This record gives sequence, C-alpha cells and structure tokens, in this order.
Amino acid sequence: MRLSRYFLPVLKEAPSDAQIVSHQLMLRAGMIRQEAAGIYAWLPLGLRVLNKVEQIVREEMDRAGAVELLMPTLQLADLWRESGRYDAYGPEMLRITDRHERELLYGPTNEEMVTEIFRASVRSYKDLPKNLYHVQWKFRDERRPRFGVMRGREFLMKDAYSFDLDAEGARKSYNRMFVAYLNLYARMGLKAVPMRADTGPIGGDLSHEFIVLAETGESAVFCHKDLVEMDPPGADVDWYGDLQPLVDQRTALYAATEEMHDEAAFDAIPEGDRLSARGIEVGHIFSFGTKYSEPMKAYVMGPDGKEVPAQMGSYGVGVSRLLGAIIEASHDEGGIIWPESVAPFHVGIVNMRQGDGACDAACDSAYKALQAAGVDVLYDDTDARGGAKFATMDLIGLPWQLIVGPKGIADGVVELKNRKTGERVSEPLDAVIARLTGKAAA
Repeated sequence: MRLSRYFLPVLKEAPSDAQIVSHQLMLRAGMIRQEAAGIYAWLPLGLRVLNKVEQIVREEMDRAGAVELLMPTLQLADLWRESGRYDAYGPEMLRITDRHERELLYGPTNEEMVTEIFRASVRSYKDLPKNLYHVQWKFRDERRPRFGVMRGREFLMKDAYSFDLDAEGARKSYNRMFVAYLNLYARMGLKAVPMRADTGPIGGDLSHEFIVLAETGESAVFCHKDLVEMDPPGADVDWYGDLQPLVDQRTALYAATEEMHDEAAFDAIPEGDRLSARGIEVGHIFSFGTKYSEPMKAYVMGPDGKEVPAQMGSYGVGVSRLLGAIIEASHDEGGIIWPESVAPFHVGIVNMRQGDGACDAACDSAYKALQAAGVDVLYDDTDARGGAKFATMDLIGLPWQLIVGPKGIADGVVELKNRKTGERVSEPLDAVIARLTGKAAA
C-alpha cells in the first residue's frame, strides 16, 4: 500500500482525555476514532491489526476442535427470562423494543442464545462433545467507559460454549480451552498468566482469567514468577488426550486476581519467587455445569436412556481489547512496537527524497518485490520531510523500516532498521529484500 493513497490520520499529540498509553497511541497512530463514549470507529490501520488478532484466535479455536458459527447481535429478551438473567443482569444491558413491541437486547454475551441453538438440534450423548464459537460485537453499557478499547461499551469478542454429557467431559473441554488460550496469546507475543478468578454473573465454580502483566493494568495480581516464563504448550498437543498435566503445571503454582487473593498462601511462597503486579484481563473461561441447560431444558439422552441437562462452559477472549493489551506490553517513547504476527504491515519503506529518480526507482523495485513475495508493505511515497516520515514509522510500529536515501543509493546500499531493537544495517537492496522475504540473495 502506498501511503499517498492510504488513510492514516496520525496525530502529533493525543487528546487530553486519553489516560493510558494504548489509548493515546491508538488515537495518535490513526487506528481508531471515538464516535461516542466507549464506542470507536476502527480506521484502516487499526482494522488490519484487529483482523490479524481475530485470525489467530480463530485458528487456535479451530485447532482445539471448536466449531465456528455466527450469532446475531440482537437477542430476544424471552431467552434471558428463561435463564433468569434478564432482570438480574443489571443496567449494563442495553434493552430495546422494536416496532412490534417485542423486547430485545443488544447481546453482552451469548449463553442463552447458544443454549437455544443447541437444544433445538442435539438430543443424544453420541453427538457430544460440542464446542461452538463465534467472533461478534458485544455491547455492555459501562457506567464509566475509559481507557479506549480496554474498557469500551462496544467491543469485539470471541466467545465459545462447550456442551458435554457429564462433569468429566466438561472438565476435558475446559482443559482444551485452557491450553488453546496459552497458545493463542503466545502467538501474539504476550505472556498471559492464568489466574483463579471470580465467576461473576456468568456463574459456575471453575474459572480462570488470563492476565497480561502491565504497569497500567486495571487490577492487582499475585503469582509465582515462574508462571510468567513458562513456554506455551504448542500446537502438537493431543487435543483429545489427557491435557490435565498441562493444566496442573500452571494451576499448581499460585496465581490469583485481587478478588481471589489469599494473602497467607502468597506469603508461603519464597520471597524471591513472589510477583505482585498490575494486570490486564484478556480472556476469561468458565465451567458452570447446568446453570443454563437446566432452566432452558437443554437435555441430552445418556447411554442409559435417561435425559440429563448438558454440562456447559463458556470461554471469552477480548479480541478488540487485545490490541490495547499488546500496546501496553510493547511500546517505547517513539510509539508502538508490534509483534510481527499482528503488525498491520511487516515493512515500511521510507523514501527519503521523493522525486529523486534513483530513490524512486529503488523504492518502487523494493515495493514490487516485497508485494510479489506476499509481504505486507507500506510505502511512504509522500513528500514529507525525512524526520516526519521516521516519526510516523516509529509511531505506527511496523517491525521493519527499509530506508532509501540518495547517499546510500550512490554507495549501492539501503538501510534496514529493526523497530524493536533499533538495530540498523546497510546492505545492497537485493540482500535486504532477501532478508525480508526469507530467501537467499540470487
């Protein structure tokens, strides 16, 4: 993409009401624009990252055996009355009446709707287990929306729902999601720690939050420091084998959010192994048994011929919130530092003297070669000054900057800068292209 044709409304200064780094940088980098309190338009650069984060989440859900569908944003109030949650949920729920006086709501979550879909189609234990998920916009009318996408009212969420015959099967489904979450966060360059958590209005007695440590985190968290350095399980796990040892490896060490913190248990950890910090919640998983299936009559026939309510769990990932969490964990004074897996573009080409024949030719050659190799590339072909171009590239955080200037071209080289490390190398253009595409120079 040529920057002269792109829509990238960067700002020199963040609005005064942007309190945390991720909110400031997302506004300054032209990723989002606030349209109402807690409601944002996703501009082209932000949407590219959002789509890449969503795709990683989708791939890891598919790998773990979940099946994608898409449920609507609007739900019938009667479904929530069946579960008993319509009146209990609180003012965060946006309630709507259509022209026929039917009561609807803008879904804050989908336990009721997915239970209705399940009960209409599944009758036998032979059709279990099932895990259905979608990636859909949600709305929760926060009293004080703040921190940009970290606590907005409208947000993109992946929510999955498992159905099993009995508690043993439900625990296996829970474990699959637990392990899948470790993998998906690692792919985004995040170290997410699973922590015991309150089940809140979702219900149930088994729950973990996945927390990314950051100074600007919304709550205090406490854990054994070894949890932060554990490698993810990886894609080669046996998803329908025994995953309990992998889960036990994490849950055997102390980790809890502020609401579930046990001071005595934490103090029992050797002082050098204790870690207290601030954390950002990026996912929450629950196993809640028959909380929804029983009142909504989602029954399945067991092998003994008896009908029982399905055992259920739900598993959420804050897809749009993840962008804020990644930025909070990966930035410097110049701007964002995107992990390569979710960067909006892999390479930014900086033409230091637009209109110079040799510079233009080198940039055009690099642009075409990278595009042909399938590399996402943003080419700054504007006539802005070099300092402004560098500032923009640092701000938007692309992993690599390919810098082309008249002096380097005269010497037969271009410069390649690594955004994360700041390392710079000067090499012939062919060598840099080979480095960026992972191919040996001809």
